[in-house]
Amino acid sequence: MTQSPIHQTTIDQLPVRVYASNAAMGQAAAAEAAVVIQEAIAQRGVANVILATGNSQLTFLRSLRENQDIAWNHVRVFHMDEYVGLDPRHPASFPLFLRRHFLDYVDVGAFFPVAAPAEDTEAACRAYESLLRNHPADLCACGIGENGHLAFNDPPYVDFDDPVWVKVVQLDERSRRQQVGEGHFATLDEVPTHAVTLTIPALLAAKTVLCIVPEARKAEAVQASLRGPIIEDCPASILRTQPHARLYLDPDSGRLVDW
Repeated sequence: MTQSPIHQTTIDQLPVRVYASNAAMGQAAAAEAAVVIQEAIAQRGVANVILATGNSQLTFLRSLRENQDIAWNHVRVFHMDEYVGLDPRHPASFPLFLRRHFLDYVDVGAFFPVAAPAEDTEAACRAYESLLRNHPADLCACGIGENGHLAFNDPPYVDFDDPVWVKVVQLDERSRRQQVGEGHFATLDEVPTHAVTLTIPALLAAKTVLCIVPEARKAEAVQASLRGPIIEDCPASILRTQPHARLYLDPDSGRLVDW
């Protein structure tokens, strides 16, 4: 069933759509993602997709994996970030999350997880950047963190004009606390302090960017992203300069925005 927004507008260059529920938002975003993927396959025989992880992406991933009209064996999947030195079997591993909630349900052509080894991390970053540049993304589906981050581009470490596409970053404490709040770690001390992330230029290089942001805990970040200044203190505010991006909200995440 096609989901219609209960409110839609454009803020600067960013189209914004609010849906009646988290589930409706996820279904609508998945429907648009499917169109992008199918068009890429029709044009070139393959689609390159960057997917996010985290609880906010669950309704989107669930709806997308249920689409039987997509030739999944023609889709290459990349993702955004991983903790440096984390055991890939750890429950908080992002590639593991993506496998459990998406890849175990669809037979994709290839999956390229972000590598974040404790040693030779810089070499791993350069290798993944080369992979991304050689396979330009048709779609990037992302979220917004509670501190306004995109991927793990946290304030105050984000660079809108980053010269590299993949790098090691220090994690902001609020970002680390979000991981505890979502149940991925038991305590703050267990959350790694560094991660490998795609940078802002890498994320925005995708032909289409869908930013999918439900839940009340994201309301302050959404309000700052849409109504505050476009600054690196709120990384997601850069989306307002991107006409090829779309922001998907539910009533809880959009509740502080003066429409």
